[in-house]
Amino acid sequence: MEVLKITLTSILSVCALFIITKLMGRRQISQLDFFDYITGITLGSIAAELATDIDAPWQSLIAMAVYLIFSLGLNAAARKWPRTRKFLSGTPTILMDNGKLYRENMKKCKIDLSEFLVMCRQEGYFDLAAIQTAVFEYNGRMTILPATTRRPVTPEDMQLTPPKETFFVEVIMDGQILHTNLKRMGADLNWLNTQLKAQGYKSTGEVFLALCDRGKNLAVYQMH
Repeated sequence: MEVLKITLTSILSVCALFIITKLMGRRQISQLDFFDYITGITLGSIAAELATDIDAPWQSLIAMAVYLIFSLGLNAAARKWPRTRKFLSGTPTILMDNGKLYRENMKKCKIDLSEFLVMCRQEGYFDLAAIQTAVFEYNGRMTILPATTRRPVTPEDMQLTPPKETFFVEVIMDGQILHTNLKRMGADLNWLNTQLKAQGYKSTGEVFLALCDRGKNLAVYQMH
């Protein structure tokens, strides 16, 4: 009987954590700010306790609901009053600009010089001369503006006007035709079969993945 209760409370814990995460939004699983990080850890701890609390699981549920309401309230306040976001999460801090390193700003962000160099290398910058500005964001990541002479050449620099790129949508996956996506791209089954035959494919079973864009350009990847 006790095993059954633990099983039920574990299921309840997973369901509650899933619902709360969905309500809090994708920020909870993407780039966390300070408060999101604390909230995520705390909710995980409460959910773990809920999984084995067979006597009073409602207490843990109430605690999780309180954290959810508090988090949603702070997010709403941050959207309405931007200064609230600055107070809760902090503001971006310049660590390097125009060849100058700001030691006091590094101290403020609790970053030493070695950590700064590691973060630069993680962004692909091994030479500090290639950096115009380095900004430490409130979510703990560093954003780098490359020096003008080190930036990649763009079509605008060469006075070129290439056609606009469009996104590709899957129309075949694992040999199965995705009819909804095919219709969304303004194509039909006859068009798809014609395109496949033109590329040397006898059936969709030979295709592992096929992508189509708005210009009806079909990219096909064969099964191996």
